[in-house]
Amino acid sequence: MRLTVTSLAVRRSGRRIFSDLSFLLAPGEALMVTGRNGAGKSTLLSVLAGRLKPETGSITVADVGEATLPECLHVVGHRDGLKSPLTAEENLAFARDLLGAPTASPRAALEELGLGHALRLPVAYLSAGQRRRVALARLLVCRRPLWLLDEPTAALDTASQAILAGLMARHLGEGGLVIAATHQSLGLEGARELSIGTVAPGPQMHPAPEVWW
Repeated sequence: MRLTVTSLAVRRSGRRIFSDLSFLLAPGEALMVTGRNGAGKSTLLSVLAGRLKPETGSITVADVGEATLPECLHVVGHRDGLKSPLTAEENLAFARDLLGAPTASPRAALEELGLGHALRLPVAYLSAGQRRRVALARLLVCRRPLWLLDEPTAALDTASQAILAGLMARHLGEGGLVIAATHQSLGLEGARELSIGTVAPGPQMHPAPEVWW
Protein backbone atom coordinates (compact mmCIF):
# COMPACT_ATOMS: atom_id res chain seq x y z
CA MET A 1 0.00 0.00 0.00
CA ARG A 2 1.08 3.55 -0.79
CA LEU A 3 -0.51 6.60 0.79
CA THR A 4 -0.34 10.07 -0.73
CA VAL A 5 -1.60 13.20 1.01
CA THR A 6 -1.62 16.36 -1.10
CA SER A 7 -2.18 19.99 -0.01
CA LEU A 8 -4.38 19.03 2.92
CA ALA A 9 -6.09 21.81 4.88
CA VAL A 10 -8.48 21.38 7.81
CA ARG A 11 -10.71 23.89 9.56
CA ARG A 12 -12.67 23.21 12.75
CA SER A 13 -15.15 25.60 14.40
CA GLY A 14 -14.03 28.29 12.00
CA ARG A 15 -10.34 27.94 12.89
CA ARG A 16 -7.73 26.75 10.44
CA ILE A 17 -5.92 23.84 12.11
CA PHE A 18 -3.29 23.28 9.43
CA SER A 19 -2.87 23.81 5.70
CA ASP A 20 -0.68 22.83 2.73
CA LEU A 21 0.18 19.49 4.33
CA SER A 22 1.58 16.92 1.89
CA PHE A 23 3.46 13.66 2.28
CA LEU A 24 3.86 10.22 0.75
CA LEU A 25 4.32 6.92 2.58
CA ALA A 26 5.56 3.83 0.80
CA PRO A 27 5.40 0.24 2.08
CA GLY A 28 7.44 -0.25 5.25
CA GLU A 29 7.54 3.43 6.21
CA ALA A 30 6.55 5.08 9.50
CA LEU A 31 5.61 8.69 10.15
CA MET A 32 5.72 10.24 13.62
CA VAL A 33 3.39 13.26 13.88
CA THR A 34 4.61 15.68 16.54
CA GLY A 35 3.68 19.14 17.79
CA ARG A 36 2.28 21.03 20.74
CA ASN A 37 -1.12 20.21 22.24
CA GLY A 38 -3.88 21.42 19.93
CA ALA A 39 -1.60 21.67 16.90
CA GLY A 40 -3.70 19.15 14.95
CA LYS A 41 -2.03 15.76 15.44
CA SER A 42 -5.23 13.95 16.36
CA THR A 43 -7.15 15.95 13.77
CA LEU A 44 -4.84 14.66 11.03
CA LEU A 45 -5.45 11.06 12.13
CA SER A 46 -9.21 11.69 12.18
CA VAL A 47 -9.09 13.02 8.63
CA LEU A 48 -7.07 10.03 7.43
CA ALA A 49 -9.55 7.71 9.14
CA GLY A 50 -12.49 9.42 7.42
CA ARG A 51 -13.98 10.85 10.60
CA LEU A 52 -13.40 14.46 9.51
CA LYS A 53 -13.63 16.01 6.07
CA PRO A 54 -10.73 18.24 4.97
CA GLU A 55 -11.40 21.73 3.71
CA THR A 56 -9.11 21.20 0.73
CA GLY A 57 -6.62 18.63 -0.49
CA SER A 58 -6.72 14.95 -1.32
CA ILE A 59 -5.85 11.58 0.19
CA THR A 60 -5.21 8.68 -2.18
CA VAL A 61 -4.07 5.08 -1.82
CA ALA A 62 -2.45 2.79 -4.36
CA ASP A 63 -1.66 -0.92 -4.60
CA VAL A 64 -4.71 -1.98 -2.57
CA GLY A 65 -6.87 -3.38 -5.35
CA GLU A 66 -10.48 -2.23 -5.05
CA ALA A 67 -10.28 -1.56 -1.31
CA THR A 68 -11.08 1.92 0.01
CA LEU A 69 -8.89 3.73 2.54
CA PRO A 70 -11.18 2.94 5.54
CA GLU A 71 -10.93 -0.75 4.62
CA CYS A 72 -7.13 -0.54 4.78
CA LEU A 73 -6.61 0.90 8.24
CA HIS A 74 -6.84 0.34 11.97
CA VAL A 75 -7.20 3.21 14.46
CA VAL A 76 -6.10 3.13 18.09
CA GLY A 77 -7.17 6.45 19.60
CA HIS A 78 -7.20 8.09 23.02
CA ARG A 79 -10.27 6.10 23.94
CA ASP A 80 -9.72 2.36 24.03
CA GLY A 81 -13.11 1.52 22.52
CA LEU A 82 -13.57 -1.54 24.75
CA LYS A 83 -16.75 -2.94 26.30
CA SER A 84 -16.05 -3.07 30.04
CA PRO A 85 -18.42 -5.97 30.91
CA LEU A 86 -16.84 -8.19 28.23
CA THR A 87 -13.63 -10.10 28.83
CA ALA A 88 -10.43 -9.19 27.01
CA GLU A 89 -10.92 -12.26 24.80
CA GLU A 90 -14.55 -11.37 24.04
CA ASN A 91 -13.58 -7.80 23.06
CA LEU A 92 -11.02 -9.11 20.59
CA ALA A 93 -13.35 -11.80 19.27
CA PHE A 94 -15.95 -9.10 18.57
CA ALA A 95 -13.38 -7.00 16.68
CA ARG A 96 -12.20 -10.07 14.76
CA ASP A 97 -15.73 -11.03 13.69
CA LEU A 98 -16.67 -7.44 12.83
CA LEU A 99 -13.59 -6.92 10.69
CA GLY A 100 -13.81 -10.26 8.94
CA ALA A 101 -10.81 -12.25 10.12
CA PRO A 102 -12.37 -15.54 11.31
CA THR A 103 -9.06 -17.41 11.68
CA ALA A 104 -7.38 -14.82 13.94
CA SER A 105 -6.75 -15.86 17.53
CA PRO A 106 -7.62 -13.43 20.36
CA ARG A 107 -5.65 -15.65 22.73
CA ALA A 108 -2.50 -15.42 20.60
CA ALA A 109 -2.88 -11.64 20.28
CA LEU A 110 -3.25 -11.17 24.04
CA GLU A 111 -0.31 -13.45 24.77
CA GLU A 112 1.83 -11.40 22.39
CA LEU A 113 0.92 -8.28 24.36
CA GLY A 114 1.77 -10.05 27.62
CA LEU A 115 -1.87 -10.45 28.67
CA GLY A 116 -2.42 -14.17 28.37
CA HIS A 117 -3.30 -14.27 32.07
CA ALA A 118 -6.09 -11.72 31.55
CA LEU A 119 -7.84 -13.65 28.78
CA ARG A 120 -11.09 -14.24 30.68
CA LEU A 121 -11.08 -11.17 32.90
CA PRO A 122 -13.71 -8.50 32.27
CA VAL A 123 -12.01 -5.41 30.91
CA ALA A 124 -13.53 -3.40 33.78
CA TYR A 125 -11.12 -5.18 36.14
CA LEU A 126 -8.00 -4.27 34.18
CA SER A 127 -5.63 -1.38 34.82
CA ALA A 128 -5.31 1.50 32.37
CA GLY A 129 -2.11 0.02 30.94
CA GLN A 130 -3.70 -3.41 30.53
CA ARG A 131 -6.74 -1.90 28.79
CA ARG A 132 -4.38 -0.09 26.46
CA ARG A 133 -2.68 -3.36 25.58
CA VAL A 134 -6.04 -5.00 24.84
CA ALA A 135 -6.82 -2.11 22.48
CA LEU A 136 -3.45 -2.54 20.78
CA ALA A 137 -4.05 -6.30 20.48
CA ARG A 138 -6.90 -5.49 18.06
CA LEU A 139 -4.20 -4.62 15.54
CA LEU A 140 -3.28 -8.31 15.49
CA VAL A 141 -6.70 -9.93 15.12
CA CYS A 142 -7.37 -8.38 11.73
CA ARG A 143 -4.42 -7.40 9.59
CA ARG A 144 -4.68 -4.00 7.91
CA PRO A 145 -1.80 -2.29 6.09
CA LEU A 146 -2.15 1.14 7.72
CA TRP A 147 -1.98 1.66 11.49
CA LEU A 148 -3.14 5.05 12.80
CA LEU A 149 -2.01 5.37 16.42
CA ASP A 150 -2.84 8.33 18.68
CA GLU A 151 -0.39 8.49 21.61
CA PRO A 152 -0.04 4.68 21.53
CA THR A 153 2.32 4.53 24.53
CA ALA A 154 -0.16 6.26 26.88
CA ALA A 155 -0.40 4.31 30.17
CA LEU A 156 2.18 1.74 29.00
CA ASP A 157 5.14 0.82 31.18
CA THR A 158 8.65 0.44 29.75
CA ALA A 159 8.27 -3.28 29.03
CA SER A 160 4.97 -2.76 27.22
CA GLN A 161 6.44 0.09 25.17
CA ALA A 162 9.17 -2.29 24.02
CA ILE A 163 6.56 -4.86 22.99
CA LEU A 164 4.71 -2.20 21.01
CA ALA A 165 7.93 -1.11 19.29
CA GLY A 166 8.52 -4.71 18.29
CA LEU A 167 5.01 -5.07 16.87
CA MET A 168 5.37 -1.88 14.83
CA ALA A 169 8.79 -2.93 13.53
CA ARG A 170 7.40 -6.28 12.43
CA HIS A 171 4.42 -4.61 10.75
CA LEU A 172 6.75 -2.31 8.84
CA GLY A 173 8.95 -5.25 7.91
CA GLU A 174 5.91 -6.89 6.33
CA GLY A 175 5.31 -3.81 4.18
CA GLY A 176 2.79 -2.08 6.43
CA LEU A 177 2.53 1.63 7.22
CA VAL A 178 2.42 3.35 10.62
CA ILE A 179 1.32 6.92 11.32
CA ALA A 180 1.53 7.81 15.00
CA ALA A 181 0.73 11.04 16.82
CA THR A 182 3.16 11.14 19.71
CA HIS A 183 5.02 13.33 22.20
CA GLN A 184 7.85 10.85 22.65
CA SER A 185 10.09 8.53 20.69
CA LEU A 186 8.50 5.19 19.82
CA GLY A 187 11.78 3.40 19.26
CA LEU A 188 11.37 2.97 15.50
CA GLU A 189 14.60 3.29 13.56
CA GLY A 190 14.27 5.25 10.33
CA ALA A 191 10.87 6.73 11.19
CA ARG A 192 10.25 10.12 9.62
CA GLU A 193 8.84 13.09 11.50
CA LEU A 194 6.03 15.47 10.58
CA SER A 195 6.05 18.46 12.91
CA ILE A 196 2.75 20.36 12.93
CA GLY A 197 2.33 23.89 14.20
CA THR A 198 6.02 24.71 14.67
CA VAL A 199 6.95 26.44 11.42
CA ALA A 200 4.75 28.96 9.62
CA PRO A 201 2.87 28.76 7.34
CA GLY A 202 2.73 24.98 7.23
CA PRO A 203 4.14 21.75 8.65
CA GLN A 204 7.69 20.54 8.31
CA MET A 205 8.96 17.01 7.80
CA HIS A 206 12.43 15.63 8.49
CA PRO A 207 13.84 14.25 6.26
CA ALA A 208 11.55 15.26 3.42
CA PRO A 209 12.63 14.14 -0.03
CA GLU A 210 9.03 13.26 -0.96
CA VAL A 211 7.33 16.25 0.69
CA TRP A 212 6.20 19.46 -0.92
CA TRP A 213 4.23 22.47 0.26
